[in-house]
Amino acid sequence: MLGLIGEIGSVAAEHKKRLRDGQSYFSFQEKFKEELGDVLWYVARLAGDMNIPLEDVALCNITKTTERWAAVKNFLPEESFDKKFPKKEKLPRELIIEFKANSEQKMQVFIKDKPVGSALTDNAHSEDGYRFHDIFHLANLAVIGWSPVMRSLLGKKRKSVPIVDEVEDGARAIIIEEAISAMVFEHAKDHNFFENITQVDYEILKTIKGMVRNFEVKNISSSLWEKAILQGYQVYRELKENNGGKVFIDANKRTIKYLS
Repeated sequence: MLGLIGEIGSVAAEHKKRLRDGQSYFSFQEKFKEELGDVLWYVARLAGDMNIPLEDVALCNITKTTERWAAVKNFLPEESFDKKFPKKEKLPRELIIEFKANSEQKMQVFIKDKPVGSALTDNAHSEDGYRFHDIFHLANLAVIGWSPVMRSLLGKKRKSVPIVDEVEDGARAIIIEEAISAMVFEHAKDHNFFENITQVDYEILKTIKGMVRNFEVKNISSSLWEKAILQGYQVYRELKENNGGKVFIDANKRTIKYLS
């Protein structure tokens, strides 16, 4: 392990020399190849010591990279999670939601002038806009087709199959989704709420994947979670700027957009 770390330092040193000397460093290719060879030797020794075939290491990396960066369409679920359930238990495929501030400046969500859930504050000592956080659950609904929180608020829990109602739509799943929302929000605050950002930190995505590994969304790709996060925060910024507004969800196209 220490040898590998040292050889990686040697690779970096050769690259530094190339940056410094440019085309005058005639022997760069040969020296760089030699240092990479040393790295490869240590990697092979480490894998051998742990009884891990290098082929398995390579295949694991290809799978991880593909799951993270391949086109989202390659990792979409074959069907919606509630396709086989009664109509009254299906999440809406298209929906217009309105966020309105009441006289106390609490944020309330409405569907056709009917309130959904409770009016929210930021629940913080300083204003940070978390009162709009239902938009993140709506983004999950739109892009992923999953949101235990919105299932509960919309009265769409899958009660016809008790085990699904208890596990997939129950309190633990709701808490997990709320935890994901809160975790990502704290990260987003440190990154200007993802404005002009096109990629979400992979460690955040890995953490989300770990949090949902016991639920029906366990096979949803990092790239699809990323899409839900970035679309959700695009709408969040517009809601915050306008202190509310209408939002259109199109689960068929896996999009969520701010209307007005």
